[in-house]
Amino acid sequence: QMRLVESGGGLVLAGGSLRLSCAASGRNLRNYAMGWFRQAPGKEREFVAGISVNGGNTDYADSVKGRFTISRDDAKNTVYLQMNSLKPEDTAVYYCNAETVGNDYWGQGTQVTVSS
Repeated sequence: QMRLVESGGGLVLAGGSLRLSCAASGRNLRNYAMGWFRQAPGKEREFVAGISVNGGNTDYADSVKGRFTISRDDAKNTVYLQMNSLKPEDTAVYYCNAETVGNDYWGQGTQVTVSS
């Protein structure tokens, strides 16, 4: 069983930056594709960013392209989401996801609030 713990959320002014971390325990992340998702109040959970095993490929939602960067450090069993030029519409709970064939794990989420 894998446990994912997100951290790094908080309150930031529009235009500011935050770096989210997702630390894994119980399993090694190197065999998992990793992703960040978010859910704003009253909305469905949506994809934000993803990174392949070994980090060779990344993918982003159109709304965050050019502002967010996903990365992974398998030696630290951690995935990151660098968020720059934050906007009020980025306000949401951000969740980390680890996926491989037959297994899918989620963290408990971290709140990001961007004030104007």
